[in-house]
Amino acid sequence: MTASILCAIHCAIVPIMLTSLPILGLGFLTNPWLEWSMIIFALLIGIYAIGNSYLNQHHKLLPIILLLIGFAIIIGGHFLITNWHEAIVVPIGGLLIAIAHFFNMKYTATCTNPQHSGH
Repeated sequence: MTASILCAIHCAIVPIMLTSLPILGLGFLTNPWLEWSMIIFALLIGIYAIGNSYLNQHHKLLPIILLLIGFAIIIGGHFLITNWHEAIVVPIGGLLIAIAHFFNMKYTATCTNPQHSGH
């Protein structure tokens, strides 16, 4: 959940600060390799966290669906959308991923089946 929130913040702030980054010596933050590394890192964490909870505890699809839609929006936003529209669409994907983690935590905390691990 933390990585998703940080990703959403990163996606919202980078377009706004894009013009001032070279002045501050932080131009490396706009590097496409850093951007895709963060996306892949967040995707791996999301798949592990939500997938593990889905398989071992709550068995509810909503967090997985929200996670996949969120990443589809982020990736689609990077490939298909340009200009200032990307600065609106990509953070929405990050927020969906954070919401997926929220539902995953909620479902895991309220799981009452004694056969599931963690109880």
